[in-house]
Amino acid sequence: MRRTLAVPAIVGAAALALLSVPAHAQSSDPAMLSVLHGVPDTPVDVYVDGELTLDDFAPGDLAGPLELPAGTYSVAITASDAEDDSEPVIGPVDLELSGGGNYTAVAFLDEAGSPTAALFMNDTSDIAAGEGRLTVRHVAAAPEVDILAGGEAVISGLANGAEESLDLPAGTVSASVAAAGTTEPVLGPADVPVTEGTLTIVYAWGSLEDDTLAVATQTVEGMHSAPGGVPTGQVEVQTGLPAGLWVMMVAAGLGMAVLLGSRSRRDDTDREGVH
Repeated sequence: MRRTLAVPAIVGAAALALLSVPAHAQSSDPAMLSVLHGVPDTPVDVYVDGELTLDDFAPGDLAGPLELPAGTYSVAITASDAEDDSEPVIGPVDLELSGGGNYTAVAFLDEAGSPTAALFMNDTSDIAAGEGRLTVRHVAAAPEVDILAGGEAVISGLANGAEESLDLPAGTVSASVAAAGTTEPVLGPADVPVTEGTLTIVYAWGSLEDDTLAVATQTVEGMHSAPGGVPTGQVEVQTGLPAGLWVMMVAAGLGMAVLLGSRSRRDDTDREGVH
């Protein structure tokens, strides 16, 4: 059953929603935040703005996405079961999230093996029909690496903390990680699905020296190319026309309908006068 709300009720609900948003929120569009734990052998707790958000977060785990109001958040990572965030092992780090953005925060080891953290923005722009997007992120304690597909480097010299993206035909890619300039895999090969309209993110994490290298994957869906029209249930609105032009066309149509109706009534009156 369809329900209709009066305009004052809608305005009142919107006002209540605004009152419930934290003071640091600056946009009506939420940000999406995922969190990856890429530090080996170290379960942790994650605090956001002083509140325990992830408890006993295990290495290799991916949490989220969390839907958050846009703004800046203070994130601290502590030892598991810490009483509070006063003695973090990483951070606190300020994460600035823009409305409508899609992010992944990663706790990982830098090239020297020290714990650190970074915020990556996930590329959710449109993907051509029949293609998917593959992003590779190097968050392992290791030197620069090459990403191999079919034994050949498709991404070269990827440094710790860096990322590279490719738009590829949908299918399965057999990928491996090798030291830069070599073809002997230190990780993989592994079959990575490339799905149409989907961002697939592959993380190489862990430590080369400690023999804890591993792979984590994340997917973000819904990046199909924008269609030529958007079905509204009754008519198809072409997205290429500005909203203002649609308003003018509708107004012109209504005006024409009124004019034709008036002319029709006038013609009827004239015919009655003739008789």
